[in-house]
Amino acid sequence: MGNVTSFEPEKLILAMLYTDDALASELQQRLQSCFGATDLLAQPYDFGEISPYYNEEMQGNPRRLLMSFADCKDPALLAEIKLQTNALEAEYAVNGSRRINLDPGFIGCGRLTLATTKNAGHRIPLHSGIYAELTLFYARGGWHPFPWTYMDFKTPQVHAFLLQARKIYMQQRKAYLSNR
Repeated sequence: MGNVTSFEPEKLILAMLYTDDALASELQQRLQSCFGATDLLAQPYDFGEISPYYNEEMQGNPRRLLMSFADCKDPALLAEIKLQTNALEAEYAVNGSRRINLDPGFIGCGRLTLATTKNAGHRIPLHSGIYAELTLFYARGGWHPFPWTYMDFKTPQVHAFLLQARKIYMQQRKAYLSNR
Protein backbone atom coordinates (compact mmCIF):
# COMPACT_ATOMS: atom_id res chain seq x y z
CA MET A 1 0.00 0.00 0.00
CA GLY A 2 1.30 3.42 -0.88
CA ASN A 3 1.54 6.24 1.63
CA VAL A 4 -0.99 9.01 1.32
CA THR A 5 0.67 12.41 1.09
CA SER A 6 -0.50 15.87 0.16
CA PHE A 7 -0.18 17.02 -3.43
CA GLU A 8 2.78 19.12 -4.45
CA PRO A 9 1.75 22.68 -5.30
CA GLU A 10 1.44 23.32 -9.04
CA LYS A 11 1.53 26.41 -11.26
CA LEU A 12 -1.86 28.01 -11.78
CA ILE A 13 -2.41 29.27 -15.31
CA LEU A 14 -5.42 30.91 -16.86
CA ALA A 15 -6.54 31.36 -20.46
CA MET A 16 -8.84 34.34 -21.03
CA LEU A 17 -10.95 34.92 -24.14
CA TYR A 18 -12.19 38.48 -24.64
CA THR A 19 -13.14 41.00 -27.30
CA ASP A 20 -12.81 44.20 -25.24
CA ASP A 21 -9.25 45.22 -24.30
CA ALA A 22 -10.38 47.47 -21.43
CA LEU A 23 -12.45 44.65 -19.96
CA ALA A 24 -9.49 42.25 -20.27
CA SER A 25 -7.29 44.71 -18.40
CA GLU A 26 -9.90 45.08 -15.65
CA LEU A 27 -10.23 41.31 -15.40
CA GLN A 28 -6.48 40.86 -15.07
CA GLN A 29 -6.65 43.04 -11.96
CA ARG A 30 -9.62 41.10 -10.59
CA LEU A 31 -7.90 37.79 -11.24
CA GLN A 32 -4.77 38.99 -9.45
CA SER A 33 -6.86 39.97 -6.45
CA CYS A 34 -8.32 36.44 -6.45
CA PHE A 35 -5.22 34.37 -7.19
CA GLY A 36 -2.19 36.61 -6.57
CA ALA A 37 0.31 38.34 -8.83
CA THR A 38 1.03 37.06 -12.30
CA ASP A 39 4.58 36.14 -13.22
CA LEU A 40 4.11 35.53 -16.94
CA LEU A 41 1.81 36.98 -19.60
CA ALA A 42 1.71 35.84 -23.21
CA GLN A 43 1.09 38.13 -26.14
CA PRO A 44 -2.64 37.89 -26.90
CA TYR A 45 -3.45 36.04 -30.10
CA ASP A 46 -6.42 35.94 -32.44
CA PHE A 47 -8.53 33.00 -31.28
CA GLY A 48 -11.07 33.57 -34.08
CA GLU A 49 -8.45 32.57 -36.65
CA ILE A 50 -8.16 29.19 -34.94
CA SER A 51 -11.85 28.61 -34.28
CA PRO A 52 -15.05 30.64 -34.77
CA TYR A 53 -16.68 28.77 -31.84
CA TYR A 54 -17.05 31.83 -29.58
CA ASN A 55 -17.51 34.57 -32.22
CA GLU A 56 -21.30 34.72 -32.02
CA GLU A 57 -21.60 34.53 -28.23
CA MET A 58 -18.86 37.09 -27.67
CA GLN A 59 -20.14 39.31 -30.50
CA GLY A 60 -16.82 39.59 -32.27
CA ASN A 61 -13.52 37.93 -32.94
CA PRO A 62 -12.08 36.99 -29.52
CA ARG A 63 -8.45 37.17 -28.53
CA ARG A 64 -6.83 34.77 -26.09
CA LEU A 65 -4.52 35.90 -23.30
CA LEU A 66 -2.54 33.35 -21.30
CA MET A 67 -1.20 34.13 -17.85
CA SER A 68 0.47 32.27 -15.03
CA PHE A 69 0.37 33.16 -11.37
CA ALA A 70 3.43 33.55 -9.17
CA ASP A 71 2.18 31.50 -6.23
CA CYS A 72 1.85 27.77 -6.79
CA LYS A 73 -1.30 26.23 -5.37
CA ASP A 74 -2.69 22.87 -4.34
CA PRO A 75 -4.04 21.29 -7.55
CA ALA A 76 -6.95 19.90 -5.51
CA LEU A 77 -8.33 23.48 -5.65
CA LEU A 78 -9.00 23.26 -9.40
CA ALA A 79 -12.79 22.92 -9.05
CA GLU A 80 -13.02 25.82 -6.57
CA ILE A 81 -10.94 28.01 -8.88
CA LYS A 82 -13.17 27.14 -11.85
CA LEU A 83 -16.25 28.00 -9.79
CA GLN A 84 -14.69 31.40 -9.01
CA THR A 85 -13.89 32.06 -12.67
CA ASN A 86 -17.39 30.97 -13.70
CA ALA A 87 -18.80 33.50 -11.23
CA LEU A 88 -16.67 36.22 -12.84
CA GLU A 89 -17.89 35.19 -16.30
CA ALA A 90 -21.49 35.46 -15.10
CA GLU A 91 -20.87 38.81 -13.42
CA TYR A 92 -19.64 40.34 -16.69
CA ALA A 93 -22.18 38.64 -18.98
CA VAL A 94 -24.68 40.80 -20.88
CA ASN A 95 -28.11 39.39 -21.71
CA GLY A 96 -26.88 35.86 -21.04
CA SER A 97 -23.87 36.16 -23.37
CA ARG A 98 -20.39 35.97 -21.95
CA ARG A 99 -18.04 38.84 -22.63
CA ILE A 100 -15.15 36.81 -21.22
CA ASN A 101 -14.31 33.14 -21.02
CA LEU A 102 -11.92 32.02 -18.30
CA ASP A 103 -10.22 28.63 -18.36
CA PRO A 104 -8.03 27.88 -15.34
CA GLY A 105 -5.61 25.01 -15.13
CA PHE A 106 -2.47 23.69 -13.50
CA ILE A 107 0.97 22.95 -14.87
CA GLY A 108 2.70 20.06 -13.13
CA CYS A 109 5.99 18.43 -14.04
CA GLY A 110 4.52 16.36 -16.83
CA ARG A 111 1.06 17.69 -17.56
CA LEU A 112 -1.29 20.57 -18.15
CA THR A 113 -4.70 20.02 -16.59
CA LEU A 114 -7.60 22.35 -17.40
CA ALA A 115 -10.96 22.70 -15.67
CA THR A 116 -14.23 22.49 -17.57
CA THR A 117 -17.96 22.17 -16.97
CA LYS A 118 -18.44 19.88 -19.98
CA ASN A 119 -18.51 16.14 -19.37
CA ALA A 120 -16.77 13.76 -21.78
CA GLY A 121 -15.22 10.31 -21.62
CA HIS A 122 -11.72 11.67 -21.03
CA ARG A 123 -12.70 14.08 -18.24
CA ILE A 124 -12.61 13.29 -14.53
CA PRO A 125 -15.43 14.57 -12.28
CA LEU A 126 -14.13 16.68 -9.40
CA HIS A 127 -17.19 18.19 -7.71
CA SER A 128 -19.98 20.75 -8.18
CA GLY A 129 -20.23 20.01 -11.90
CA ILE A 130 -16.54 20.67 -12.57
CA TYR A 131 -14.32 18.23 -14.46
CA ALA A 132 -10.56 18.00 -14.90
CA GLU A 133 -9.14 17.43 -18.36
CA LEU A 134 -5.60 16.29 -19.03
CA THR A 135 -4.97 18.66 -21.95
CA LEU A 136 -1.26 18.26 -22.74
CA PHE A 137 1.58 16.10 -21.49
CA TYR A 138 5.23 17.07 -21.25
CA ALA A 139 7.93 14.67 -22.46
CA ARG A 140 11.29 14.86 -24.22
CA GLY A 141 11.54 18.61 -23.77
CA GLY A 142 8.16 19.62 -25.16
CA TRP A 143 4.39 19.65 -24.84
CA HIS A 144 2.34 17.02 -26.66
CA PRO A 145 -1.41 16.97 -27.39
CA PHE A 146 -4.06 14.32 -27.08
CA PRO A 147 -6.81 13.77 -29.68
CA TRP A 148 -9.15 15.96 -27.58
CA THR A 149 -6.71 18.83 -26.97
CA TYR A 150 -8.19 22.20 -27.90
CA MET A 151 -6.86 23.44 -31.26
CA ASP A 152 -5.17 26.54 -29.85
CA PHE A 153 -3.39 24.48 -27.19
CA LYS A 154 -1.68 22.65 -30.06
CA THR A 155 -0.09 25.83 -31.46
CA PRO A 156 3.60 26.79 -31.17
CA GLN A 157 2.77 30.11 -29.45
CA VAL A 158 0.82 28.37 -26.67
CA HIS A 159 3.53 25.73 -26.29
CA ALA A 160 6.17 28.49 -26.03
CA PHE A 161 4.22 30.16 -23.22
CA LEU A 162 3.70 26.85 -21.43
CA LEU A 163 7.41 26.00 -21.75
CA GLN A 164 8.28 29.31 -20.06
CA ALA A 165 5.67 28.79 -17.34
CA ARG A 166 6.90 25.24 -16.75
CA LYS A 167 10.49 26.46 -16.47
CA ILE A 168 9.43 28.91 -13.74
CA TYR A 169 7.42 26.16 -12.08
CA MET A 170 10.33 23.72 -12.07
CA GLN A 171 12.45 26.32 -10.24
CA GLN A 172 9.63 26.87 -7.75
CA ARG A 173 9.22 23.11 -7.31
CA LYS A 174 12.93 22.66 -6.64
CA ALA A 175 12.74 25.30 -3.88
CA TYR A 176 9.57 23.68 -2.48
CA LEU A 177 11.16 20.21 -2.36
CA SER A 178 14.34 21.50 -0.73
CA ASN A 179 12.28 23.13 2.05
CA ARG A 180 10.13 20.08 2.85
